[in-house]
Amino acid sequence: MSISAQAALWFLPFVLPICFYVAFTDLREMRITNQAVVALAAVFVVIGPFLMPLPVFGWQLVQLVFMLILGIVLNAAGAIGAGDAKFAAAAAPYVALGDLRVLMALFAANLLAAFATHRLAKHTALRRAAPGWKSWDMGWKFPMGLSLGGTLALYLVLGAIYGQ
Repeated sequence: MSISAQAALWFLPFVLPICFYVAFTDLREMRITNQAVVALAAVFVVIGPFLMPLPVFGWQLVQLVFMLILGIVLNAAGAIGAGDAKFAAAAAPYVALGDLRVLMALFAANLLAAFATHRLAKHTALRRAAPGWKSWDMGWKFPMGLSLGGTLALYLVLGAIYGQ
């Protein structure tokens, strides 16, 4: 993987709780909070300059801007939710550009697994453990924070193990 193992290791303790929070709140409320998105971006802005050369750090921030613009367009077209777009933008700087294929494969697998697990769980006794979650009764809508947060978390874990 192109990501630095050291960078992934340093980001993990800060990013993992945010990813879990995003997955949880999206399951419970069908929304990704602005506080979580700002916290994710802030972690990169504060820690990133110490973990990578400044030109690389700058290009990683460009990825945030690019993904934010793309997310706004996709949200306006009704393709994705606003919280999903903002989270994807805040997560973008953590991804090394050379790992884009790995990330896309990881996201696809994670999305399929999360969707299947969510749909199965809502028809089992697990639903009684969280009876008030909005995501159980949203029809075809799916809490993408479960997959987006999971993908970023898995990417950083894999980066910590297999990164440069």
